[in-house]
Amino acid sequence: MLFLLFELDGERYALDAREIVHVLPLAPVRAFPGTPAYIAGVIDYEGAPVPVVDLSMLALGRPARALMSTRLVLVHDQGDDAGSCAPPRRLALLLECATRTQSIAPERFAEGGIATPEARWLGPVARDEHGFVQWVKVAQLLDARVRALLFPDPPSWQGAPAQATDVPKAGGAP
Repeated sequence: MLFLLFELDGERYALDAREIVHVLPLAPVRAFPGTPAYIAGVIDYEGAPVPVVDLSMLALGRPARALMSTRLVLVHDQGDDAGSCAPPRRLALLLECATRTQSIAPERFAEGGIATPEARWLGPVARDEHGFVQWVKVAQLLDARVRALLFPDPPSWQGAPAQATDVPKAGGAP
C-alpha cells in the first residue's frame, strides 16, 4: 500500500494514500473560534469551506510550524460510519514534513503494545531502515462531539426552522 509520510517532532507517521483527496501547499487558514485548539479553522477548497485539523496541535499541543514541507492534506472523513450511505465530508489535515510517499505492506504493521484511548487515531506501527512509522487512522481523528461541531446536521448557519408569527398589519391590529 502507498502511504504519505509526515513527521511530528521527528517521529514518522503515515496516511493511507487511498484516503487522500488532494495535497495542497500551505495556505492561510481562517481561525474559527469556539472549537477545540487543534481545529485550526477553515480553508476554501473549490468554493466550499473545509475544516482544518492541526495534527501537531492535536498530538503535541503546539501549532504546526510554517515550513517549506508543511502541507494541507485533504481527506474524506466518514468517521466511524465507513459503511454508511452518507457521503464523506472533506477534512483538511495540517501536516509538517509531508513530502514523501512510501509503499509499506499492510501486514508489516503491528500493534505497538501501548493503548492510546485519548489518541484513538494512532494505529499500528511498522519498522523499516529508518525506524518506526505509525499509521494514522483518519476515521478515528474526530470524536462524535467534535464531528458534530464541524459537520452539524442541519448546518448551524441554517438555524432553527422559522416559526410563523403574527405581524401587525400597517394601521391595524393583528
